[in-house]
Amino acid sequence: MTESRTELLSWYNDLSGQGYTKIEQFGAGAGHCLIMDSIYRDVPMHKVKFNAKHEYEYVANFKILQAEFDKHKIENAIPVERLIKCKFQDNLEFLQWVKKFWDQYYPGGSYDAQARRKSLDRVKSATKEVKEPKEIKKTVKPRPAEKEKVVQEYQKVTHDMTSQVQQLKTTVEQVEKEREFYFSKLREIELYIQSCYEKSVSNETDKAFKEIQAIMYKTEDGFETPDAEVETY
Repeated sequence: MTESRTELLSWYNDLSGQGYTKIEQFGAGAGHCLIMDSIYRDVPMHKVKFNAKHEYEYVANFKILQAEFDKHKIENAIPVERLIKCKFQDNLEFLQWVKKFWDQYYPGGSYDAQARRKSLDRVKSATKEVKEPKEIKKTVKPRPAEKEKVVQEYQKVTHDMTSQVQQLKTTVEQVEKEREFYFSKLREIELYIQSCYEKSVSNETDKAFKEIQAIMYKTEDGFETPDAEVETY
């Protein structure tokens, strides 16, 4: 039996000590990294962007999650392109699978999520505080070969990120075109039924129209419909 949105949020907040209020927040990827760390305790938490606000940051978090899947030979696919759009249904379905995985493999005992984050933050902070003596900074300069290598690595990362962004844009455009296509078809059906009612229909036809409308407006379990009112006849 799948768990509801409320149950999943309550479970995650108890595990993480955070205050997630929406399933869509899992589209940033950080929450999934923390869940996997609670199982294996080997996720590089200092690299996880818990305050991510942009899609490229979400992608970086999901790369960390994918590396964890690869390390432990977890074969389930991560639908990154759909999750980072932060849509309710996509993130609910993936989180339900993650919860089932956690139920099966969590080693038991307590998991101190705050300690895991803080200890790694201290390591990161301590690394930043290490400074070279001033006199060395004035004399030591990067070698040309090393500088060229850094530039090449930066250019490669930039190119990869640009390609990913372009791919995501293309995917979004395709999905939007498909959405508009099917929406227009549904609208045509609505208008046709409305015009038939204006001309009067038989009881048998009325029954058939109502069955068609029931199919058109039916939603999946856990799916939240928009606030807009649905036109009925």
